[in-house]
Amino acid sequence: MTAAATTRSPAAHPEAPHPSASGGMFRSLKTRNYRLYASGQLVSLTGTWMQRVAQDWLVLELTNSGTALGIVTALQFGPSLVLGLWGGMLADRYDKRKLLLGTQTALAVVALLLGVLVVSGVVQYWHVLALAAALGVIASVDTPVRQSFVVEMVGKEDLANAVAINATIFNAGRVLGPAIAGVMIAGLGTGLVFLVNAASSIGVLVALGLMRTAELSPSPPLQRARGQLRDGLQYVRGRADLMLTMILVFVVGTFGLNFQLTTALLAKQVFHRSASGYGLLSTALAVGACAGAVIATRRVRRPTQLFLLGMALVFGVIEIGVGLMPTFDLTALLLVPTGLVMLTFTTAANASVQLGVEPTMRGRVMALYLMCFMGGTPVGAPIIGWAAGAFGPRWGLLGGGLICLLSALVIAAFIARRRGLTPGDLGDRVATAVHPREHLTVHP
Repeated sequence: MTAAATTRSPAAHPEAPHPSASGGMFRSLKTRNYRLYASGQLVSLTGTWMQRVAQDWLVLELTNSGTALGIVTALQFGPSLVLGLWGGMLADRYDKRKLLLGTQTALAVVALLLGVLVVSGVVQYWHVLALAAALGVIASVDTPVRQSFVVEMVGKEDLANAVAINATIFNAGRVLGPAIAGVMIAGLGTGLVFLVNAASSIGVLVALGLMRTAELSPSPPLQRARGQLRDGLQYVRGRADLMLTMILVFVVGTFGLNFQLTTALLAKQVFHRSASGYGLLSTALAVGACAGAVIATRRVRRPTQLFLLGMALVFGVIEIGVGLMPTFDLTALLLVPTGLVMLTFTTAANASVQLGVEPTMRGRVMALYLMCFMGGTPVGAPIIGWAAGAFGPRWGLLGGGLICLLSALVIAAFIARRRGLTPGDLGDRVATAVHPREHLTVHP
């Protein structure tokens, strides 16, 4: 279907709550296939976060360089810029469950290789670079497939709830993973952490294997044809709501969400803490993120553009505040509300995109969304790493927060001009949009 034929779809507008939305905060878990998937993801994502902490610490041990760490991060997310849309097209064409079985196996193999290199004592910086790039290539297919697979398990009625539960699971792993990794690195070294992550992939593979395929609701497969990647781009370009969301997530994802890099530098170079200190900062951010994700499970309709804009503004301000905190304890404390605002923004953006697209376009549109969300990291991470090295580690957070804040203000001014609003009118509308009662329905 062409972009011209789909831009007037009812999916482009906020949807009324579905009757199934009354099933409670965790209603999606009543679906057996999704319950299996969520359980496997909790195990696997805990291992993934363990590996992220171990990989960052390994790079700092090998190089003690923020720039070197930024390059590794860029290589890990860079392939999404080139291959992400192709991965989304695969998601639209083929069986998503089978694709995930392949990508999850490949991710486990990469983690296993890195673990063996570290345990054997032969690991070098270039090994980490190569395997980070391999992870990026695999993830460029795995991530859009996973994102677009959720609706096939729970249906569109419970999609917003499932997106929030996914975020809760992601951040539960983000709480558990760094804490476990910090203890393991201090006592046993980084190598075992990579091996544990490889083993954790078994949880996802078992869950995918046990699913009842007859209970899935796959989108109609996209038949091979010329210009399908271009159709995806044109579809998004013709949708102002999707364009605004993707611009916001690109700016925030590129410059604001580099906590993997910035908190590691703060812990090591400013507060002179060990890996456990880095793990504590990561855990504080994740605790807030978990709270934000749990709150988001109550969302029953599509978030508005002004809500997303308001959250981006708040995020920029609070990230600047983290960069200004004078002590380790105050930094950890402020990272909790930072995580809450971060997850409120990202889950709202994800739900807004998924609830606003045609089923046959979902894979490609989600790939574009993820390219904006994560694909900017190869640009942002080296810049933030350079700024931290040139002006001090705090500037990784200060610079990122300033860019997010200023970009949100520019977009707000653009919207106000297009709609003929005064700054006061726009501020009132953003404040109303951000008010919880406008977007969250509390169920008993």
